[in-house]
Amino acid sequence: MKIVEIFTSLQGEGISSGYPTIFIRLAGCNLSCSYCDTPASRIGGEELSVPEVCDRVIQEKPAYICITGGEPLLQSAEVALLAERLSAGGKRVSIETNGTMPFETVLPHASVCMDVKCPSSGEKSDLTLLHALRPLDSVKFVVGTGEDLAYAEDIIRRYPIQAEVFISPVYGTDYQLVASYILIHNLPARMQLQLHKFIGIP
Repeated sequence: MKIVEIFTSLQGEGISSGYPTIFIRLAGCNLSCSYCDTPASRIGGEELSVPEVCDRVIQEKPAYICITGGEPLLQSAEVALLAERLSAGGKRVSIETNGTMPFETVLPHASVCMDVKCPSSGEKSDLTLLHALRPLDSVKFVVGTGEDLAYAEDIIRRYPIQAEVFISPVYGTDYQLVASYILIHNLPARMQLQLHKFIGIP
């Protein structure tokens, strides 16, 4: 599998925000979001086998592991096997995906965070995938404009989402606008800022 980097930091977003986490960043992405903060992950990467990745992380202290990208499910067979082995090794595995590829193969061994693309991203997610999410999974809307907020609200109202819902402002945008919208519209969602960016860590 193609790996861009493996590093340890605090999880900056999602259900396990704040926990020490090992990040496994896979190479390759099928989207090109306007606000992408990891453009280097679209190309390159080091070729490592699933056992090699496990050898590098399974003995490390953090219990949480986040498989991210790019879009990790472009390597879905390897990701499913990696999640299975890490879970068997006692790790709590999460997978971040852009919501364009099926993720059923990873569900037995990992939680999923589906990033639903809003209009300002310039991209679209496959909303039919929302039905596969469970209560232990999450949905994230990265919002940068009022149009994004209205789009997120429409999706939240129209789809029976079982997963926890997060609304995350694009870093550096109007956080008060987002907070006010959530309050005024009484959205069943949690506002979440990107912790790692505010404290200056990877």
